[in-house]
Amino acid sequence: MAYKGKNKGKRTHGRSRGRPQAAQETRDLTLRVTELGRHCDGIASDGADGDRYFVGHVVPGELVRVRAAGNRAELLEVIEPSPDRVAAFCQHYGKCGGCSAQHLGSRAYGDWKSDIITKALNNQGLEMAIDDLIDAHGDGRRRVTFHLQIQNGKVRAGFMQPRSRDLVEIVDCPILSPALKDTPKLVQALAQPFVNSVRQLDMALTETTNGVDCDIRGAETITYDMHVSLAQLADQWNLARITLDGVIELERHKPMLPVGAVAIPLPPGSFLQATTLGEDTLAGLVERELGTAKKVADLFCGVGPYALRFARQARVYAADSNQVAIAALGHGARHGVGLKQIDAEVRDLFRNPVFRDDLGSFDVVILNPARAGAQAQSEELAASEVPLVVYVSCDPATLARDARILVDGGFKLARLTAVDQFKYAAHIETVAVFRRG
Repeated sequence: MAYKGKNKGKRTHGRSRGRPQAAQETRDLTLRVTELGRHCDGIASDGADGDRYFVGHVVPGELVRVRAAGNRAELLEVIEPSPDRVAAFCQHYGKCGGCSAQHLGSRAYGDWKSDIITKALNNQGLEMAIDDLIDAHGDGRRRVTFHLQIQNGKVRAGFMQPRSRDLVEIVDCPILSPALKDTPKLVQALAQPFVNSVRQLDMALTETTNGVDCDIRGAETITYDMHVSLAQLADQWNLARITLDGVIELERHKPMLPVGAVAIPLPPGSFLQATTLGEDTLAGLVERELGTAKKVADLFCGVGPYALRFARQARVYAADSNQVAIAALGHGARHGVGLKQIDAEVRDLFRNPVFRDDLGSFDVVILNPARAGAQAQSEELAASEVPLVVYVSCDPATLARDARILVDGGFKLARLTAVDQFKYAAHIETVAVFRRG
């Protein structure tokens, strides 16, 4: 049976800023999908003029009928479905921009995620076999941000459509952890004190051991009555804390986060890995490379998910530009039992990387940068005498760029492992191991 696209017959162009643009001429085409791109859009051609088109919700090998506008195409029908196609499990799939790959079976899905990394490496002239993809979705995502739009006292809450500023209202998100399963109802309730004062809000919610932590962003002012309403809602929903743009508004319990055998206070708006299993998996992959290391550098350390674990066996130097994250790490270091010394420093490693001569005293250097990567620090590492670098990356392109620097500096890319904690999305974590010689 042919698969009918959900948006058949509809225009799906997002809004654009600035001067309105003339609508592009559309035409219906029959295309063969050859591969998936970085964001899970199928790449297809009609075999006649050689033009390539990008179409969502398809699987390589499928013959599809589409409505094309420029080089983007809307799926109308799958004429020849792939055996790797599966039914999406979320009622919002196809409209919400949060997941792009629920229609992929396990084989096609694993190939797509591995190809993202492989192509990034190949673009830098590097080749490396990738270990089997590790599923680290676990109980689901422990942090989420909902966008809210308020008009005439009515609140719409959800996620944005792909390549658009249009909001899709979400009534259920099945990829969230059990602690966040009622988030759509919660954000609706938390928005009520603001319905007469703002038009847009973002609400970032994080699961902690003693309640959900909520950061409300975009509230311009707050009155006493609004504060009282938020306090009542915090009690009703058993929230640990509410912050407004990172500033504590009320705190019923200090939000605590387990890091290995240590518990740390969660700083407002702090970065965390998306799932608990994802953090544990990444830490385990790094730890297996440490061997008998006695002195470790944890650069871009955040709140200390690696430093606090590895201090059980080694002395750790930890650095990050986020002052509140370093403070949380310090709390864990002071209250942890059986930990060796942790020297934590607030340091902007983009502008002030650890210098090559200072790096020589470490047995292992761990890198865990944001999407921008660690170019300046990689250049210092390439010129140092460090024997082992373990690089945890959330962006294959910047990982590949920095890997090229390390390889040119005498390192060998010894191992690559992909970790899938952002399941059904294009995001992928990679642990890369570099050894001297």
